[in-house]
Amino acid sequence: MEQIELKDLQGLIVRGYAELQSAAFMVLKVTDAPVFKKWLQQHINEVTPGNVKPTDTAMNIAFTFAGLRALGLNKDSLDSFPLEFEDGMTTRQKQALLGDFGNSDPANWQWGQKGNDDTHVLLALYAANMPMLESLCATVKQQLVGHCAAEVKMLDTSNLVKRKEHFGFHDGIAQPTIDGLSRKDSPENTVAAGEFILGYKNEYGQYDYSPVVPGAADKNNVLPASDQVSGMKDLGKNGTYLVFRQLEQDVHSFWNYMDKKTKNEDGSCNPEQMVKLASKMVGRWPSGAPLALSPDKDSETMADMDKFGYRQGDGDGLKCPFASHVRRTNPRDSIDTDKKTSIKIANKHRIVRRGRSYGSPVEESMDPMDIIKSDNKEGTRGLHFICFNTNLTLQFEFIQNFWVNNPKFGGLYDERDPVMGNHSHPLDSRQSGTFSVENHPIRKRHTDVPEFVTVKGGAYFFLPGIRALTFLASI
Repeated sequence: MEQIELKDLQGLIVRGYAELQSAAFMVLKVTDAPVFKKWLQQHINEVTPGNVKPTDTAMNIAFTFAGLRALGLNKDSLDSFPLEFEDGMTTRQKQALLGDFGNSDPANWQWGQKGNDDTHVLLALYAANMPMLESLCATVKQQLVGHCAAEVKMLDTSNLVKRKEHFGFHDGIAQPTIDGLSRKDSPENTVAAGEFILGYKNEYGQYDYSPVVPGAADKNNVLPASDQVSGMKDLGKNGTYLVFRQLEQDVHSFWNYMDKKTKNEDGSCNPEQMVKLASKMVGRWPSGAPLALSPDKDSETMADMDKFGYRQGDGDGLKCPFASHVRRTNPRDSIDTDKKTSIKIANKHRIVRRGRSYGSPVEESMDPMDIIKSDNKEGTRGLHFICFNTNLTLQFEFIQNFWVNNPKFGGLYDERDPVMGNHSHPLDSRQSGTFSVENHPIRKRHTDVPEFVTVKGGAYFFLPGIRALTFLASI
């Protein structure tokens, strides 16, 4: 096993800073590169490394392709980054690949939109409480904004009860364990470090290509030598690619649809069936209990349960539907002809998630009945989706294209992800989705599924190692 250089990793790869309950994401445009790099030189020691578990505050920093160019990284080094990173999320090809149509069209985004190269830097700021976060944000703004950077977007976050997201489901459960870190897990859920951190072997037993710089450019000799290109230095070592997507959730639409499709014959609401249908779409109950283990009712005792498969106990999808969100985004042992091969394939497409919710809940209780009765139309709410991977094509983009938005996933005919799927594809005459619940003797098919999630912004970022940050500050 390769020894992971924790001191050179940025900490967000290692942990989600759960103890730091307040967070904000500052999106910046570099307006004066020399001054910005001077700030970076002075504050690199404030960037939280992977060997530190912070108790008060944390800061991590990442750059888009345009941001690296704005810093002055030379063309040869920029060309060594993968094309999918350079292209970003908003080209016509990426729009088709990620399913960003209709209201999610990048032309409509609030930041990172098509044709806009202003998104350069992401500062991820965390603190133990809101006063500490406000102080941290104010300090960073005072140092940067108006001096060497312009604020593109300030993305705040919120804490919801019981680690739930706005639809009311316990979130952040199914995470892969990175092989080589201190956490121990089952072999099935332990994934090679190279899937998430550049410079280590991936699930193929290979090294993903890492961006490089000419040896002569590393004047202070801070970067390791490249093992892939002779005479070059490794800029990517201990770095990763960060995917950021601002996802707005239509909570009223979500629960009103569940209510409409499960009403009693007299037109009254059926709360039990309403929650069951929503859970079938998600693949877990509101507590987080997986349907594959508890198909008929919620179970608080299984709230964080993640050691299960589909092949042996639910091969026909009678417990957890094939089209459900969690089954699509991590098919586990149900892809190929045997369990071992299936898990091996699935683990080549895993991501590490570090997202945070934003906006206040429709109702503090987050109870579906309270939401349906609520007339609270104030504000917007959703998820700042963040994930890490070393190969955007085979990981995040694969999941979005082949699993989330693929209408023929898992032998289905015309069903995209019922929770996250986009139903506005220009080649599809319908503007709504379908969702089937497998059953005997026949399945129950729900039609007219609206889009519950809209993309409001996003970008691909490169999250460098600490040594690479030191180099970037000196170019």
